[in-house]
Order: sequence, then structure tokens, then C-alpha cells
Amino acid sequence: MMPVSAASKTRLVAIPRLAASGRWRVEAMRTLSEPCLLWFTKGQGRITVSGITRGYTANNAIFIPAGVMHGFEVGAQVFGTAVFFGKDNLENLPTDARHLRIRDVQAQQEINLTLDMIQRELDSNNPAHDRAAGHYLGLLGVWLERQSEKAGADTPRPDAARRLVARYTALLELNFRRGVSVGELACELGITATHLTRCCQETCGRTAIELLQDRRIFEARQLLSDTDMPVGKIGQSLGFTSPAYFTRAFQHRTGLSPSAFRRAA
Repeated sequence: MMPVSAASKTRLVAIPRLAASGRWRVEAMRTLSEPCLLWFTKGQGRITVSGITRGYTANNAIFIPAGVMHGFEVGAQVFGTAVFFGKDNLENLPTDARHLRIRDVQAQQEINLTLDMIQRELDSNNPAHDRAAGHYLGLLGVWLERQSEKAGADTPRPDAARRLVARYTALLELNFRRGVSVGELACELGITATHLTRCCQETCGRTAIELLQDRRIFEARQLLSDTDMPVGKIGQSLGFTSPAYFTRAFQHRTGLSPSAFRRAA
């Protein structure tokens, strides 16, 4: 069982609501400090996890561990539920990302019922509702384990390019605030920047520098929207060598200057 406490902040959010204050909040490359499960029940789009882009459609479950870089499209027809497990609820959850295409109707019904029960207990004032929600979260972890086992035989092993790009995105996440270049990251991986970019384009249709800049600019947009940190300090905290360079990079990615973006947020 995974106990639910006030500190854990386990919550369920309708996927369209994640983009309610800007589609960049879900589409740009970013990471979370807690595990997340995306359960799509309607619509289709593309999702990039660890630098690997795949299509998703209805009845797809995508588990993303804490600290794994990702972003996904949310079109007008997309619906589903995002489960944020909180930082305390790590027991019995996968340690790596999973993309499960759930074709079995019974399995679809099971996860829908489990999510309904989790939400009911989270909203309840009944005695021991937190423990009940924890038990249902445990069942969700069991569901993930069983469906992963069923999908294992049909899931191809990642090729060399995918393994390399996954290593790159993990390294990028650790270092993007330091102003490192793609060349420096490639060198740390023991490859050339050209080879790295070729692999990134193969796995997600983006260059290595696009992934790096997307991650940095997402962080900048979040700080501009959600904090009062001065614009100059935001650029400095993300490794931009000058305010002018930060403004140019931000405007190139968003179409707005950092100050204009903050006013519009």
C-alpha cells in the first residue's frame, strides 16, 4: 500500500486542464519532481519522452518517472486523466518510462474504475479516506505492473540511437542551467555533436540544440509566469551569458520578449 499524506499531494487532473494556462506547459520539454501517469481516453497526438517521439491515441497509458524529460501535444479532441503521485508515493511504481497501448476492454475498465475510486477518496471527508486512496493507488501500481508484463513481449528493445538520446536527455536535465553547449554534452557522452544531432532527429525529429533550448526556455517561461524573479536573474540562472542573448533566444522560441511574455501571462 502507498499511504497518502497531505505532504504527498497526490492529485488527479483532467488532461485538458494541464494546458489551460498555456499549451507550452505541456508541449515544451520539461521534467516533474514526481511520477506521473497519463491515461488518454479520447483523441490522439504525439508525445516525446527521453527524446523519443511516439504517437498516442485513446486507451494509451504513459508512465513518466520523476526527472524524465517529456512533452506532449494536447489537441482540442484530447481527453483523459493525469495522475500526479506526489513525491512520497514511489512504492511499487516503475523506475523507467512506459508507453502502454491498452486494447483489452477489461483492463480499460479496471483503470477507469480505479481512477474514479482514487478521486472519490481524495474528495471524501470519510474516516480513513487517505488510507483508502493509498490502497487504490497501490492497485493502480499493480495494474501498471501487470499491463507492462503483458506488453513486454510486444515491446521492441530500444536501438542504439534511442539509448543514446535517452542518455543525452538525462544529461541535459542535469546540466541545462549551466549554459552548457551541445558540443560539451556530446563530448561527455563520448560522441560528436553531429552524430548526436543525427540521432535526435531520427528519434524525435528535432536537433540536439532544439531539445536543449526548448528545455531552457520552458524553465524561463515557468519562472516568468509563476515567480517575481527579475528577468535578468532568470536568464542568468539558466546559463545565458547576457540579458541580450537571453532575450534573443526567448523571443526566437516564443515570439515575445521575456518582459512581454510576463505581462501577457
